[in-house]
Amino acid sequence: MANTSAIKQKELFGHPVGLYVLFFTEMWERFSYYGMRAILVLYLVQSTSDDNAGLGWSNGEALALYGWYTMLVYVASIPGGWIADKFLGQKKSVLYGGILLVAGHSILAVEQMWAFYTGLGLIIAGVGMLKPNISTMVGGLYKQGDIRRDKGFTIFYIGINVGAFLSSLIVGYVGEVHGWHYGFGLAGIGMALGLIQYLVGQKHLKHVGNFLGASENKVDKEIMKKPLTKNEKDRVVVLFVSFLLVIVFWGAFEQAGGLMNIYASEKTNRLLMGWEIPASWFQSLNAMFIIFLGTSVAAYWANRKLKGKVATGLFKMIVGLIIMGTGFFFMTAAAGQYESNGSSAMYWLVLAYLFHTVGELSISPVALSYITKLAPVKYASLMMGIYFAMTGFGNKLAGLLGEASETLGEYTIFTGIAVFCVAFGGLVMVFRKKLEHLTHGAEDNEHVINDETEGFELADN
Repeated sequence: MANTSAIKQKELFGHPVGLYVLFFTEMWERFSYYGMRAILVLYLVQSTSDDNAGLGWSNGEALALYGWYTMLVYVASIPGGWIADKFLGQKKSVLYGGILLVAGHSILAVEQMWAFYTGLGLIIAGVGMLKPNISTMVGGLYKQGDIRRDKGFTIFYIGINVGAFLSSLIVGYVGEVHGWHYGFGLAGIGMALGLIQYLVGQKHLKHVGNFLGASENKVDKEIMKKPLTKNEKDRVVVLFVSFLLVIVFWGAFEQAGGLMNIYASEKTNRLLMGWEIPASWFQSLNAMFIIFLGTSVAAYWANRKLKGKVATGLFKMIVGLIIMGTGFFFMTAAAGQYESNGSSAMYWLVLAYLFHTVGELSISPVALSYITKLAPVKYASLMMGIYFAMTGFGNKLAGLLGEASETLGEYTIFTGIAVFCVAFGGLVMVFRKKLEHLTHGAEDNEHVINDETEGFELADN
């Protein structure tokens, strides 16, 4: 492992400046992704005869494509992580991923079906290269045992949602009002800004994300060649169990871009003081809540840990799943109100997104940090890639559930999701202590900041 004692990182607001470089890179990447996501399903189902014509697909067809697309976007993180570990390192992989994303979003602005599918393909490849590797780089900014790591990931996560919040409002409005392809093009401009910002900030990322296979440091190379120890294998087992929580969580949560998006458009009374709120704007609620609540939730968990109460990564993820699942009971109420009155109130969606957000803050950024603590050195980016692939499978599950609503109805789907999430979270909670024993103290003494930084995240000096 590289000797990092000589490395002095500049800090801003108590965190390395490099965190904010990655923060803004991811913010613009998510601006482009969530902007396109906010209008994708709406564009697919919009009639071909309207002034702002769409493709005229059925809800089922649109949700099917949405499920496949969002699954593949994250499944591509596996080859993206593997390429980083074996050939490029995380830093270059993020760069190439950004270039692919600029190209993909730009091509979507062309009003041709070949451009539509080509653009989606390039975005899938670009996210696969960028997403797992930029998250791994965030972990590399912190030394072993640094309690700031979870907070750092939450700050990074807020960056994701600043981008998501702005894109849902700006890209959503431009797409719905002025033209779908203008919206797609605007998303591409956002990604270009993120790529430029990443290149400008390289001086703050010199010591993270480099390819260890090219390192001249003999210790780095030995780490990469050693077989996994028993402790490392046990930790991988715990990670895969946590990935099950991830699949269930995102299978439920991603109803936001699919079924809940269509529900807001077709079955929700969106009139406010005589003005109809664009359906895509409801996509911004989750991001807005994260911006306002992100640091508070992170501080709550950090304070709880310092007081000696249970606040392990696995515990937080289980609680997050249960809270998010509970939020779907509000959608059950919305569906019931629609069946009775022919319309449902907006506040049900607001309450659902609030609970979904609190749950997300307890599982998603925590899972990213958890992987950087437990993942074996030689498979760091690959394990992050597998995590995002699990997110992708959750997205595909979300699409399937959305399709099922056409026959089962929203009331049944929303209620079933809520009950299953709460029950599954409770089941994993029963085995929590046994699973945490297999981590072999990976989260112990997090108030202590050691002089050694994670080898897989830090290249030689």
